[in-house]
Amino acid sequence: MRLPRSVAGWTIAVFGLLAFTLGLFGLIRPDDLLGLLGFQVVEARGPGDYTKVYMAASSMAAVNMGVYYMLAAASDWTPFFRWTVPFRLVTFVVFTTLVVTGAAPAEFFGVGLWEGLGALVTGLALWREGRLVQSSSARRPATR
Repeated sequence: MRLPRSVAGWTIAVFGLLAFTLGLFGLIRPDDLLGLLGFQVVEARGPGDYTKVYMAASSMAAVNMGVYYMLAAASDWTPFFRWTVPFRLVTFVVFTTLVVTGAAPAEFFGVGLWEGLGALVTGLALWREGRLVQSSSARRPATR
């Protein structure tokens, strides 16, 4: 796999590696990940409690997302980098709202913070590299 060729690419690669690693952690040790996020870990789960299924599904999604991010970084896919910024900021708002309203434990704020700070760092790197906004020449269709 090719290494990222820009600071923005490195921010995406690091985010991807962390998502991949935490996703694997959640697949292998779901109770430990629940505890890390501040959720109560119980000895036995009752009928209709699908916490382990949800943990497997969200952890697998994190593994996949991590791979997507690392591949995008390796190919220096700037449009992908740009699209992550607003969506990760929305994720920050949603996750922070869950904590503020008491729907999620305080430790879960770390996930929102990870998303929000990561988005800002990627956006700043794109801005510094002059790649935050697609140039008008890149938007024009090719002429024959």
